[in-house]
Amino acid sequence: MSLFKSNCAGVGRRDFLQLGFGAIGGVTFSDILRMRAEAAEARGKSSPDQINCILVWLDGGPSHYETFDPKPDAPKEIRGAFKSIPTSVPGIHFCETMPNLAKAANKLTIVRSICHKDPNHGGGNHYMMTGSPTPVPVGCGAFVSFHPSFGSMVSHSRGVRGGLPAYMSMPNVSRSGGPNFLGAQHAPFVVGGDPSSKSFHVRDVNVPVSISEGRAMARQQLRHELDNMQRIAAKQAEDPTVGFDTFYQQGMELVTSPRAQAAFDLSKEPQNVRDSYGMTDFGQRLLLARRLVEVGVSFVVAYYGGWDHHKSIFKSFKEEAGPKLDKGLAALINDLDDRGRLDDTLVICLGEFGRTPKVNKDEGRDHWPGAMSVLIAGAGIPRGQVVGATDAKGYYAAENIYSPEDFAVSLYTKLGIDPHQMLVTNTGRPVQLVNGGKPIKELFA
Repeated sequence: MSLFKSNCAGVGRRDFLQLGFGAIGGVTFSDILRMRAEAAEARGKSSPDQINCILVWLDGGPSHYETFDPKPDAPKEIRGAFKSIPTSVPGIHFCETMPNLAKAANKLTIVRSICHKDPNHGGGNHYMMTGSPTPVPVGCGAFVSFHPSFGSMVSHSRGVRGGLPAYMSMPNVSRSGGPNFLGAQHAPFVVGGDPSSKSFHVRDVNVPVSISEGRAMARQQLRHELDNMQRIAAKQAEDPTVGFDTFYQQGMELVTSPRAQAAFDLSKEPQNVRDSYGMTDFGQRLLLARRLVEVGVSFVVAYYGGWDHHKSIFKSFKEEAGPKLDKGLAALINDLDDRGRLDDTLVICLGEFGRTPKVNKDEGRDHWPGAMSVLIAGAGIPRGQVVGATDAKGYYAAENIYSPEDFAVSLYTKLGIDPHQMLVTNTGRPVQLVNGGKPIKELFA
């Protein structure tokens, strides 16, 4: 089982048709980005390389039945204990555990038809965090990283901006959230701790009281001069301390960056805004994620574990999982929209798979990769829609079926990254970033 807790501006419809969606290879990726940037500029919206992403990772695999794909007409052993409720979009219903997101449905899209065939936490996590299946079967408890994660690839493409790392994750890293062969410099900066606590602070962001900033900078200059001395018995490119140098530099930039220190200071937020997210660890992490993308962090993962509901799923959704997710995520989407930042922020919420149709003897649901729901909002994505569908009982994706590769291609395209570019591993082997896949057309229409 899990080693953790229990377990971008879109192309307008006319532009898209002119490009020829079914034959997107007729133009180069740079052509697509150029035309998208021109269209975005004409509309006064962000170009792809200005889109930042907040990825909410529900580790363990959230149930599609108890969130965004209820089956009220299915037998009780399938539909579960909850009812469905109407949303702000006529004809679209969510589970009653998601009342705030139901009200915000006119600002988001639910994709109900992404699926794969890996029922293990390790493999499913890797597939949905990288867009690449694992080359060998990976069990539930394994930490895997055969391919760079989305966040690491964004870091590789964009680099540090304004002294802030391109990729952050909180409060820890998903098992497949690392850089693999891209190198340690593209691992996420991890923001631990509970931001709802009055004692919350972020490591490496505050200069110790015993060391003034001027003294710290003097030490940094001395270290830089020493590092310029020729390293003995190793070329710099082969020196293992190079990765450490990168981390050290990022740490110093964070320590001395007023923007970083301000972004982490949640006390600057009005209390009513903090309350709207929920004064919980998860809710305040989402608020912190909003503040981080606003100051230029390109990719933020808000990790929320505990979704491996093999037992007591209805109790969990009623008392903790449902209320935390619903309140926090709805507040994030509404807050970004109210601040005029939803068009330049891609918000995604997902886990490694869905849950089994039949409720088990322990009042839980087990692993089920044949169907899952993914919430996506912002970055020019059409609002108030459901993409695809599962069958009448929620067993399998049945309409407009998409793969993790399709999801990855869509994410990278929204962020202005060529999803089919060739990378080179540290052993010199060429690897395609995403092997196959096509954009989910409804996210661009």
